[in-house]
Amino acid sequence: MNKRSSNSVLTLRAQQISESRREFNARGGKMDRCERCLIAKHYCICDGVEPADSKAAVCLLMYHNESFKPSNTGRLIAEIIPDNHAFRWDRTDPDDKLLALLNDPQYQPMVIFPATDVEDTARVITDVQHQSNKRPLFIFLDGTWREAKKMIRKSPYLDELPVLSITAEKLSDYRLRVAPHAHQLGTAEVAIMVLALAGEVDAATKLEQHFMKFRDAYLLGKRNKGRPE
Repeated sequence: MNKRSSNSVLTLRAQQISESRREFNARGGKMDRCERCLIAKHYCICDGVEPADSKAAVCLLMYHNESFKPSNTGRLIAEIIPDNHAFRWDRTDPDDKLLALLNDPQYQPMVIFPATDVEDTARVITDVQHQSNKRPLFIFLDGTWREAKKMIRKSPYLDELPVLSITAEKLSDYRLRVAPHAHQLGTAEVAIMVLALAGEVDAATKLEQHFMKFRDAYLLGKRNKGRPE
């Protein structure tokens, strides 16, 4: 079995908690949770998680408190894709490590976002054209739909990057939060589609399996308040 990947979302979460001046109180915050999967301990899904054999890299650009939320699915992607990065979004003062990543010549960065909300349509691509000697770097804007739209429009350091547009072919299975529109997907669901499009079959399959386990365990824990049935 492969060694567990370092999860950049959990690292970012720990950093934000250490720097926060006040406690972030999410719903269900008093539940006794696993420190890695953030599921109620009785329903922990950490056993058996295996990173994929993937040539792709992912970057989670996370809205202000997104990394704190137990319902966040971005960290599921970081469990499966070994080359993973996570940063807190900032409009005017992006992390220097983020800018370095975007300019790293070993990567081929692209932002994942629907074409219907991209002002410059010339940026839009609908498939992954692999460049020789470069690793695709998929950038996910991780937050609510409204937050993601704000991030794509107010991040000048992303303006020159191509936008990979994904159209959902099925309604979202993500029932942890209610999206304004039925076609809007959770971050992990979008990643499954992107990885499949890029030919990353092992990664797409493992992420889908992990997402389904997470969704079911999260809902069980929420319904039973973390206690065994």
